[in-house]
Amino acid sequence: MKAIYNKNFDEERALYGSNGLILKHCAFDGPADGESAIKECKNVEAEDCFFNLRYPFWHNGRLKISGSEMTEFCRAALWYSSDIEITDSKLHGIKALRECSYVKMSGCDVVSPEFGWSVHEMEMEHCTVESEYFMMRSSCLTFRGILLKGKYSFQYICDSVFENCDFDTKDAFWHAKNITIRNSVIKGEYLAWYCENVTFENCKIIGTQPLCYCKGLKLVDCEMIDTDLCFEKSEVEATVKTPVDSIKNPLSGHIYVPCVGEIIRDDAKSEGKIILPEKCCCA
Repeated sequence: MKAIYNKNFDEERALYGSNGLILKHCAFDGPADGESAIKECKNVEAEDCFFNLRYPFWHNGRLKISGSEMTEFCRAALWYSSDIEITDSKLHGIKALRECSYVKMSGCDVVSPEFGWSVHEMEMEHCTVESEYFMMRSSCLTFRGILLKGKYSFQYICDSVFENCDFDTKDAFWHAKNITIRNSVIKGEYLAWYCENVTFENCKIIGTQPLCYCKGLKLVDCEMIDTDLCFEKSEVEATVKTPVDSIKNPLSGHIYVPCVGEIIRDDAKSEGKIILPEKCCCA
């Protein structure tokens, strides 16, 4: 491994094709404004580095980044790379992670529209995220303790698990498939439309018109707050612990709920059963 300390790089493809680099307290910035500084490299460790130029990590293998900063000008920072570990770092450029595999992230701050598209096998723990179209078309995700604010998150993802997360994001989980979400808060409009085999366990769901046009949908001991027009045309098995504002035309299955403000049945194909306790607060 070649160690490089306290150096500044601003030229095009500054370290292109290297194998075995330790970068400490280095900066990728300057008037030459060069792109793709660490492209086509292997076995790279970057510690306490500053990235202010475009496309630094493309086609990399076995990459570790810690305590580093990627600014808003460091766009499309990691593409087509695998075996990546990122800890305690800032990723603030658009499209920061795409077409990558076998990724681990922890303790990071992400401010990056279109982050994480088409990523496979990713673990993320204790990170904060601000993004639009976050993780679209990705698979095999394991997320724990993630605080997310954005729009259109997790669309078309599959085979993933989320635990102890807090998501404030509209249109989340559209067309998602084979997903489990546990002990989490999901706030936003139009949650998980057109999803398939998605399970919410001990979650709090907040916002209008959630969970419509779903197949194989399950809710286990969930809370639903300010949720109206729920479950329209969905196949659903649900146990809800809180009153629901309104339920509209569930296609099939059973919904156990302590109270519902309004049940709307104006579709002849709606056969889902809404099961209330003998004594409930419904008008």
